[in-house]
Amino acid sequence: MQVDLVIVGGGMVGSALALALAQSGLRICVVDGGSVLPVPFDADASFEPRVSALSAASQRILERLGAWQGVLARRASPYTDMHVWDGLGTGEIHFSASAVHADVLGHIVENRVIQDALLECLQDQDRITLLGAARLEGLQREDGGWRLVLDSGDELHAPLVVAADGAHSAVRRLAGCQTREWDYLHHAIVTSVRCAEPHRRTAWQRFTEEGPLAFLPLLRGDDEHWCSIVWSTTPERASALMALDDAAFSVALGRAFEERLGPVTAVDPRLCIPLRQRHAKRYVQGGLALIGDAAHTIHPLAGQGVNLGFLDAATLAEVLLDARARGETLAEERVLGRFERQRMPQNLAMMAAMEGFERLFQSDSLLLRWLRNAGLRQVEQLPAAKALFVRQALGLSGPLPKLARA
Repeated sequence: MQVDLVIVGGGMVGSALALALAQSGLRICVVDGGSVLPVPFDADASFEPRVSALSAASQRILERLGAWQGVLARRASPYTDMHVWDGLGTGEIHFSASAVHADVLGHIVENRVIQDALLECLQDQDRITLLGAARLEGLQREDGGWRLVLDSGDELHAPLVVAADGAHSAVRRLAGCQTREWDYLHHAIVTSVRCAEPHRRTAWQRFTEEGPLAFLPLLRGDDEHWCSIVWSTTPERASALMALDDAAFSVALGRAFEERLGPVTAVDPRLCIPLRQRHAKRYVQGGLALIGDAAHTIHPLAGQGVNLGFLDAATLAEVLLDARARGETLAEERVLGRFERQRMPQNLAMMAAMEGFERLFQSDSLLLRWLRNAGLRQVEQLPAAKALFVRQALGLSGPLPKLARA
């Protein structure tokens, strides 16, 4: 099959890019190893363990792609406040959407819900071909672009390939793209839990001596007692926690969270995910671009991974549409380089910030403990500084692609 663009990866970021280019006139093929059909939503089903904290900028992107209504029709949990505190000291800080006259700080949404809402919008796009249950096994340069060989033996030919196939990107590996990466020496336990007290549409995060623990608010109808948890800890501690039965795990979790929402009364099945940070040395080469987790993965400390991926997709789409309007060749490295120059500094800045937070709160130094607690207390007394942070998190300031702008 000959097309103008192959997007490898039909997850949240790859699907968003395809939708953003749906009216471009390009012949696009989206290839994914899983299903490319949305799954019927069951409101009574358990929460998916993997969730994202969607920023206002990501919400605007999904709205303009026509997918936000599909998210709301399934399940989304808005949150208006955030509490962060140091479990080894007295420092605590509170952020509120009201500080910038916003209704919410963001929405906690199951990844499957986001993906299904996007896939639903892709079903009726005439110039987009969706290939599910298709894995990439070969990628070779040829005259005029790339030859992609799938596990079925079928071949695709295109001048431009975009890797949106996640942290273990086959495209990145087959194209020989180099990365810088390191292990955090931590694992994250993720699941959904029910607490005795309502979360009050507030995201909670405690920094423990082993790693950060987040309780992210979920809604099931009007029930505000459910939270998605992300518990970052050492591999040894994670292994011990995963071996506990639900009752013992609930007690350990409640104790680690200082029972801010009372005892944990129910827990869904748990996942344990090794944490590793990686960043591609280049996002582009002639005829190839990396976006989302294929280009960068960060610590789940603030749930920013998918937000960075959506900004990648929106920026790359804008670059390609502008270049097409000017009659330029989209696969040229000088065209794709515009995307890299816009997104790489932003992604690196976020990665550095998350790395700094993680190292700061993991330190056993008495001086650093005193400094971070004093810093939290000081910032808590500075409404203007907190409002600036909130505006940045909401996507109300800083450089943004057109799809994400207010």
